[in-house]
Amino acid sequence: MIFHEGDKGNGIYMVEKGTIKVFKLSFEGKEQILHIYGPGHTFGEVPVFEGKNFPASAMALEKSVIIFLPREKFVTLITSTPGLGMNLLADLSRRLREFTVQIENLSLKEVPARLSAYFLTLSGEQKNQKKVMLPISKAQLSNLIGTTPETVSRVLKKMMDSDLIEVQTKTIVIKDIEGLQDLSESGSL
Repeated sequence: MIFHEGDKGNGIYMVEKGTIKVFKLSFEGKEQILHIYGPGHTFGEVPVFEGKNFPASAMALEKSVIIFLPREKFVTLITSTPGLGMNLLADLSRRLREFTVQIENLSLKEVPARLSAYFLTLSGEQKNQKKVMLPISKAQLSNLIGTTPETVSRVLKKMMDSDLIEVQTKTIVIKDIEGLQDLSESGSL
């Protein structure tokens, strides 16, 4: 664990190596993954600006190296380097847009549409329209898209039967990008 929801936000973090998940837990223990971060990404900024506690928890998914910058040093750095502030605002704006899409997907789309939209997002991030690497386990993927591992398995099978994708452990081979795009909008297989 890096921090728990409710801990004092006393600085920001940057992933140097590894993979970090930011998540919330319900009272029943159900996990909702909010973000998955890899090298170069920062997290934990919101409480630094607000002067409040972390609104979610963060933990490493694998052996990771995390850089911590205390709040006071970060505020001094961002005040003296306007370009850094603009880059951070751009990154926070991008994340806000991603949250909007995530909320739309979770509340308005069926699981096949959510899963195909996630694969298309990975395709864009990884700059590869033919093959994407899953950065998380299938169980964590189910938490990210708001369903169960069993449902993810069923939908993956249907997507393979429809010749949209091929699953090779943690690699998803995209066989029909247009079909995947259609599915992300229509939600029906």
